[in-house]
Amino acid sequence: MNPRSLFVLGAVSVLFGCGSSEEPYKATPAWSGRKANVPAPPPLPSQPIKAGDAYTVYGTVHHMRSRIHGAEVTGKEIAIVGYIIESNISTAPPCAVHKTGKKDPEDCLNIPIPSFTIADTKDAKPTDAKTPRIRVMGWAANFANVFEAMEKYKNLKEAPKELYKDELWAVDVPYPLPAVGAKVKVTGKYGVNFSKSSNGIVADPLNGIMTYGKIEVLEPAPQPPAFSKEAGGGVAPGKGGKVVAQKK
Repeated sequence: MNPRSLFVLGAVSVLFGCGSSEEPYKATPAWSGRKANVPAPPPLPSQPIKAGDAYTVYGTVHHMRSRIHGAEVTGKEIAIVGYIIESNISTAPPCAVHKTGKKDPEDCLNIPIPSFTIADTKDAKPTDAKTPRIRVMGWAANFANVFEAMEKYKNLKEAPKELYKDELWAVDVPYPLPAVGAKVKVTGKYGVNFSKSSNGIVADPLNGIMTYGKIEVLEPAPQPPAFSKEAGGGVAPGKGGKVVAQKK
């Protein structure tokens, strides 16, 4: 046979032999069984980070916990706006409530530093661990200074020309004294630690602590703060006092 004929026959055999033996593609029908129970994506937080030139409590705590934004709020002076939801004036141990210069009794131990706590809403619960809240410390070294300030501010309708001075920390005790329900703008240094205490460092790695610099009352409290009856029941002046800004 002619070699050329053999080549033609071989080429024809290759062409016909390469045909696919697979079945044509058929689309798979949609799944008709039980649908997967996939949870909805969590909602993104809608709370604002700032309120004007000040941070909200949520925004401050959020930034402190962030590796990206932490430096924006810690280690520097910032302003935070919030409602006072807790103060430890009313729970001050009676043995610690007296005039300055008088020593606490020897059995008067574990006395807390005067403080108040702010949150973004007036009805926030201090015991709710899910609610961002910030403790403010450094406005009075002890309850003796709070007692003296309460005595000086008694019956006043507006801030005196000279506020009561806490000599230990060289800070003016605010007028009006911090009271639950007041909306305030607090300026100071914010971070995890409060280091002015002579008893050691106070820390709050979850929400942080504001070291007091100055305060402005935006909305007065419905009732002034008071010590417990056991501690003498002293009452601060007025219904939260006049809106006033105070500096260090």
